[in-house]
Amino acid sequence: MKQHLKDYPVVFSIPVQWGELDSFGHVNNIMYFRWCETARIFYLERIGMARIGENRIGPILAAIGCNFRKPVNFPDTVHVGARVTKVGTSSFKMEHLLATDALGVVADAGSTIVIMNYATGKSHPIPGEVRAAIAKLENKQF
Repeated sequence: MKQHLKDYPVVFSIPVQWGELDSFGHVNNIMYFRWCETARIFYLERIGMARIGENRIGPILAAIGCNFRKPVNFPDTVHVGARVTKVGTSSFKMEHLLATDALGVVADAGSTIVIMNYATGKSHPIPGEVRAAIAKLENKQF
């Protein structure tokens, strides 16, 4: 799995749970989104954006999509990578790669995160310190 996820600065691993299987005997598709959510939160923690600050500025998920490549079964372990691929004025795009010990790459996903002023309900420019934290974590400039 390390080879598949080497370009992802944030990776987390989790064993597949029996209760995640659906009536077709494989992991229900909603779990892929939950796994991506966990990787996204770990990433946001690393860049200092996992919580809404006193200034009421914080992230919100604007869009998400997933390409399901292989059905995941029990038992197995899922490894989920997260990285930022594009940084705009008030939003950034993330990519996720999901791989398991038994199957290799099982899905790829993408999401758009918007920085929002929760007091006004409008988007807010990405703070400079967050831009710097993303660049440092990704080891590149956007």
